[in-house]
Amino acid sequence: MQNYQDILAEILIEADVLQIRVAELGAQISADYQGEDLLLICILRGGVPFMVDLSRNITVPHMMDFMAVSSYGVGRRESSGSARVSLDLTMDIRDRNVVLVEDIVDSGHTIAAVLQMLGTRQPKTLKVCALLDKPERREAHVPVDYLGFTIPNKFVFGYGLDLDEYYRNLPFVGVVDLDKYNQKPA
Repeated sequence: MQNYQDILAEILIEADVLQIRVAELGAQISADYQGEDLLLICILRGGVPFMVDLSRNITVPHMMDFMAVSSYGVGRRESSGSARVSLDLTMDIRDRNVVLVEDIVDSGHTIAAVLQMLGTRQPKTLKVCALLDKPERREAHVPVDYLGFTIPNKFVFGYGLDLDEYYRNLPFVGVVDLDKYNQKPA
C-alpha cells in the first residue's frame, strides 16, 4: 500500500475541527439523555474511532455494543444496496434509548436496513449519530439526528474511514486523489 501522502488530494476536515465537533455532539447527546438509560451501538469498523471519541464526550452513563454490517466488501467503492450483518448485538435493546453511531451516511442503504432491523427489537428510542453525511449520494431515506459534517461527493478516508482497509487511524478526514490512487502499482 502506498503512503497516504502520495494519494491525498486534500485534508477535508482537520483533526482539531473533528474533535471540537465530536465534543459538541457528545454534549448534545448528554443533554438529550440526562437521567435516561443510553446505549450506543457502533457500526464496525469505520465507526470505532468516532464512537470512542464520542463516548469520552458523553457525560451521562451509557453502555456500548457493536454490529458489523456491510454493503461494500473489501476493495469496493460502491454499495451493493443490500446490507449483510456479520456480527450482531450482544445486548437486548428492548425499551432502551439507542443511538446508532456511524462513520458516514452515503447511499443510506446500510443504515436504513439496520434501522429497520433494530426497530423490530422494540427500543424505546432509536436515533442515528453520523460523523459524515454525503446527501448527494443518498438513495434511501435515513434520518440523521446527530450530525458531525455534511460533505461533498468525494472519496474520503481517515478517522475510521478506510482506503482498502488502511488508514482508518489517521486523525483527519482526507480526500483521495483518484488519479494517483488509480495509478497505484499492482
